[in-house]
Amino acid sequence: MDRGLPDDYTVRAALALAVRAPSVHNSQPWRWRVGNRTVHLYADRERQLPGTDPDGRDLLISCGAALHHLRVGFAALGWRAEVHHLPNADEPDHLASIELHRHEPGTAEIVLAAAIPRRRTDRRRHSSWTVPSGYLDEMAARAADEGTVFRTATDPARYHLAEAIREAANAHAHDPAYRTELAAWSGRYESLDGVPAANVPAPDQSPGALPGRHFAEPHLAQSVTAAGESDDTVLAVLSTASDDPMSRLRAGEATSAVLLTATTFGLATCPLTEALEVAGTRERVRTQVTGESFPQMVFRLGWAPVNADPLPATPRRPLDEVVEDLADSGSRP
Repeated sequence: MDRGLPDDYTVRAALALAVRAPSVHNSQPWRWRVGNRTVHLYADRERQLPGTDPDGRDLLISCGAALHHLRVGFAALGWRAEVHHLPNADEPDHLASIELHRHEPGTAEIVLAAAIPRRRTDRRRHSSWTVPSGYLDEMAARAADEGTVFRTATDPARYHLAEAIREAANAHAHDPAYRTELAAWSGRYESLDGVPAANVPAPDQSPGALPGRHFAEPHLAQSVTAAGESDDTVLAVLSTASDDPMSRLRAGEATSAVLLTATTFGLATCPLTEALEVAGTRERVRTQVTGESFPQMVFRLGWAPVNADPLPATPRRPLDEVVEDLADSGSRP
């Protein structure tokens, strides 16, 4: 069909990159509507996880990550995405309207787009190699571009962050609704959503290891490190000045920017939200780690051991399930 500019192939190629974004429990809570020269992002509230994410914060962050992936994809394909966030106050699930303008892609944009299919959530332990401070500075700069603050947690902030993670894990362990939901969304084998068993290791029992979510059916081998080798994991927190839907959506865009930048450096990455899903532990992170700004995402960053096998890609729903072409319905904004 004649859509105008860009063509159908370009739009679908960018959307195929957008839906590779990480989302809470790989729930993929987004819908897309495509017009002549605009693409629209909507939240899919039917995919909100009430036990994990009762107020929808994780959902908005997930959608924001997909929005940033779309921007990166279009930029590499020769189109600048002009984003209008939350364009319709009467339609709160209409998260973004994206206008497209011709653009000459730069090397950095192409490199970032190439990181999208390579990015993985790696829950395994890290090696003892130190993450260079310059890499962390670059991630902080990319987060700042999205209107957020990226902080590396060093003591005493790291202590409080680690304790918040442990307290939240304990609170969830005593929450039947949360445990039931987590079991339903994990341990997957053939599903196009949820957390695959092949991507989840058994809990790390090494001294000082942070607790992870107790996903069902963990089948991924834990990374093997040398005897006595310490795990030099970096913990960092992304925060915003406010905690409204716009801030959460922008935090999702920043989450994508941080993860893709880390992937270009070859780092293993794992976004963490459990400590921010429990009101008390999120407040502890806000007061003790982020200096009163609102924490939206925690990152676990490091180098995978040299013997760590590559992770399989997590599945995604096909575009036809998440994309509506407005030309088919006679409406083409």
